[in-house]
Amino acid sequence: MKAMRYHRALLAWKLDAFSAFWRDRKGTGAIEFAIIAPLLIMAYIGCFEISVGFNVARKVSRASSTVADVLTQMPSVDKAVLDGMKAVAMSVMSPFETTQYTLKMTGIKMTAPGLGVVAWSYDQDGTAPYKAGSVVTMPSDISAINTFIVRSELVVPHEILLFAPGVAKNTLNTVDISKTSYFRQRVGTEIKCGDCPVFQ
Repeated sequence: MKAMRYHRALLAWKLDAFSAFWRDRKGTGAIEFAIIAPLLIMAYIGCFEISVGFNVARKVSRASSTVADVLTQMPSVDKAVLDGMKAVAMSVMSPFETTQYTLKMTGIKMTAPGLGVVAWSYDQDGTAPYKAGSVVTMPSDISAINTFIVRSELVVPHEILLFAPGVAKNTLNTVDISKTSYFRQRVGTEIKCGDCPVFQ
């Protein structure tokens, strides 16, 4: 009889202990935080990267249009002026700094709706990226004939941090952000470049 009461008491104590353990919520918050924190951190960094990417894209667009806009206000250009456009583009890009950008500036004579002929071209390395006299296709909304257009092409590599399965931590990946701007000459009928390099 005593043994039976003892076993019943022991069983009741075990049930009470298990029930108390089951009801105990200490540490639940820490476990939930450990599960959710990495996801929140990834979401925060992802939003930050997207925000920076949009800012860089906006700066690239503004830098490209500024270069073309400045050149269209000049009656003529030379290598020194075109070299100075690199500083103009990078000042607009501030505070984002880059040395691996590509900047191509091209003077184009419109000969037909959507078609033009390269008069001169110049890039960030001081060479001619396009052959003078070559025919280029222009956007369909540029239809004026016998006008002179300055085209500015800016490509800036942007490094982003990716969080994805199979990607090593802190792996930097590069995405090219580019913008091409077209501006019509403000004064005169043509912008000449006397010492622009010849296409090689």
